[in-house]
Amino acid sequence: MQEFLSDAIKPYLNRINAIRTAMTLIEWDNETGAPKGAAEYTANVQGVLAAEYQRAVLEPDFVKLIRQLKADENGTEAQRATGRLLDKEISKLEKIPIEEYENYNRILAQAAGVWQKAKKENDYAAFAPYLELIIEYCKKFAALQAKEGQKLYDVMLEEFEEGFTMEVLDSFFAELKEKIVPLLKKVQAAPQIDADFLHRKYDREKQKEFCLWLAEYLDFDSDRGLILESEHPFTTNLHNHDVRMTTHYYEDAPDSAVFSLIHETGHALYEQDIDDELTQTPVGGGSSMGMHESQSRFYENILGRSEAFWEPVYKKLTETFPQQLGDVTLRQFIRAINRAEPGLIRTEADELTYCLHIMVRYEIEKMIFEENVSVKELPEIWADKYEEYLGIRPENDAEGILQDIHWANGSFGYFPSYALGTAISAQIYHQMKKDLPVDALLREGKLDQIHAYMKERLHHFGAVKKTGDILEEFCGEGFNPGYYTEYLEEKFAGLYGV
Repeated sequence: MQEFLSDAIKPYLNRINAIRTAMTLIEWDNETGAPKGAAEYTANVQGVLAAEYQRAVLEPDFVKLIRQLKADENGTEAQRATGRLLDKEISKLEKIPIEEYENYNRILAQAAGVWQKAKKENDYAAFAPYLELIIEYCKKFAALQAKEGQKLYDVMLEEFEEGFTMEVLDSFFAELKEKIVPLLKKVQAAPQIDADFLHRKYDREKQKEFCLWLAEYLDFDSDRGLILESEHPFTTNLHNHDVRMTTHYYEDAPDSAVFSLIHETGHALYEQDIDDELTQTPVGGGSSMGMHESQSRFYENILGRSEAFWEPVYKKLTETFPQQLGDVTLRQFIRAINRAEPGLIRTEADELTYCLHIMVRYEIEKMIFEENVSVKELPEIWADKYEEYLGIRPENDAEGILQDIHWANGSFGYFPSYALGTAISAQIYHQMKKDLPVDALLREGKLDQIHAYMKERLHHFGAVKKTGDILEEFCGEGFNPGYYTEYLEEKFAGLYGV
């Protein structure tokens, strides 16, 4: 651990890691078990910790050491990547006044609780003032960081996915719109798939029992991980020996918890697989948010919704829920979990329509940062875009603009990573099928072999390699969304006979 870094750098890095660990633990606690009345007071602690983190990163001697590390052409790949990532963080934070950074993080800490309550009570007006403040801060900070001629939203995108600018993303989403929207219309015109049995009553505790079993089946190491519940499923980690994830259980929608669990396990396996030498360093995480999402979407959709995956697993599910699924064949179940059914909630979206949900958010974020659209206008814009792309309109803000926590966290520019990751997952799958008998391994329940392949080819590098470099080495080419649209066309044309 940290052996590739000099003894001069380690004390500074240990302090930075300690502060970040404290911040992560508080965020985890807020999402999973902290008293509701604690948020406002804990927010002060979070603001102070954020300011201490900024001071630690900007310690003059540390800055000097990192810039020397970045400039050292003889350094190892891990050393150069560490220098690059830390220099990027330093360059961002040194432009932001420390008092404003502290206040911004205090507001974020408060906003998460306000959002959760606003969503529950369908009260956008209660959340809107916080959203307005967050956007104001994000615009100000982006303007301070922007290079000459750089658009504000491109600054936000760079935070999560280097090199994927609005120009690149506009082209990517245009291709998705051209291919997916017509395919969806064909699917909607075809006879629909029966999934009524998924809306029977499924005991929450039994769902939990099955999901915990399923995580270990997928090769999640429960000795180095934890699974709890939260309003919005997510994964976080302190290091590769402490990786935590959540899901959410609905009595009349067991597939929601199951596929959230598989999705988050994809994230968790990535984090658990990062080399011990890299963990608790700046390169001890995923290569990018898009690459991280490629793993969760690969496990959730490409593996988790395949018939080969469920052949050895479905018996366990029917034994857990004999009354609900005793009269349902494996074939009926597979068709139901792969149905295309435009809905309002992104996290519950089917595989075909998922990226249309992301496109809505991407276009709105562009409007916020490049057209200065007001917070007051956002719910109506959101509803209009859902009607345009998915043919449905939210009846209220809870199932509309309030459904995601990301903006309450200040994570503008994050959403496109979900679509990029989804496309990357299909590109990786295309290559994997050349290297492994994927379906045979799934039918034999040998998930450990698929996991080992991913660990060797992708996971263990952490953030030492950039997303583009990993794709070049893994697939022999850069990002190519064509594999994703081909995958969808083949799958849903076959499923619906269109």
